Amino acid sequence: MIPFVHLDSAIIPGDGGALKLMRRGSEFSIMLGGNELMNSRLSGSEEALATLSCTRLGDRNAPHFLIGGLGMGFTLRAALGVLGPAARVTVAELVPGVVAWARGPMAEVFAGSLDDPRVDVEIADVGLLIGRGRASYDAILLDVDNGPDGLTRHGNDGLYDAAGLGAARRALRPGGVLAVWSSGPDRAFTARLRQAGFAAEEVTVRANGKRGGARHVIWLAVRP
Repeated sequence: MIPFVHLDSAIIPGDGGALKLMRRGSEFSIMLGGNELMNSRLSGSEEALATLSCTRLGDRNAPHFLIGGLGMGFTLRAALGVLGPAARVTVAELVPGVVAWARGPMAEVFAGSLDDPRVDVEIADVGLLIGRGRASYDAILLDVDNGPDGLTRHGNDGLYDAAGLGAARRALRPGGVLAVWSSGPDRAFTARLRQAGFAAEEVTVRANGKRGGARHVIWLAVRP
């Protein structure tokens, strides 16, 4: 088997360590230490984060989506594929190196999605954008950790506690959707979503969509 080659590293702000971009042939992997955060061969659950959110949201005129975490762009491209021409998508990415990878070695994976006129990429902590929002977004999609805890950065814990969920609820318009990706279930998080005033549902999806793969979880939480 062809071994992975280390292409580049990118420091996570706030003492979060370093992400590593690896490549093996046409396959890319982003790792944090010994944990693989994402792989270009496995996109089904990240795409479902966008498509399920759009389904829950229904038809809206010019919806505004906030995506936390650029990653390999799977969620972004899936959202662009189902949203209309009047939609807006703001992507908050904390690590500048990840955006550089998207425009550099992984440009083929991103397939020009960052140049879509509906897209605005902000080098920022998604928590700050959520905190500044007041009924600003129709959907907030979070894929910045392996679940509702701060794996990649301890500061992300604040996205998933009572205060963070309250901020997300205020940042959403009525009927808006908060969607959170996770590598596995977490009953306590489902309870926190409901305590924060969301109508929450936990959906199991496959890592590689219809082709199977590991079971991941997406929470779909609707602001009444």
